[in-house]
Amino acid sequence: MISVPTSMMYKTGSWRISKPVIDRDKCTKCLLCWVFCPDMSIKRLPDNSVEVDYEYCKGCGICAEECPVKAITIVEE
Repeated sequence: MISVPTSMMYKTGSWRISKPVIDRDKCTKCLLCWVFCPDMSIKRLPDNSVEVDYEYCKGCGICAEECPVKAITIVEE
């Protein structure tokens, strides 16, 4: 049985202190950020590019760590 991450039921709120920013020029559309995001806040677009849903992103930085070309940086809010 596969469960839906419960974090999708709750918005981040004001406690996040950092957020990922995607450099679209560097992104190779490998989707590793999408695969590894524990909160499903990386959204896959029809052309396989990605965007961050900041309402659910917790700012954990896993997406940036997994990006093989370092197209994602974590910045302070």
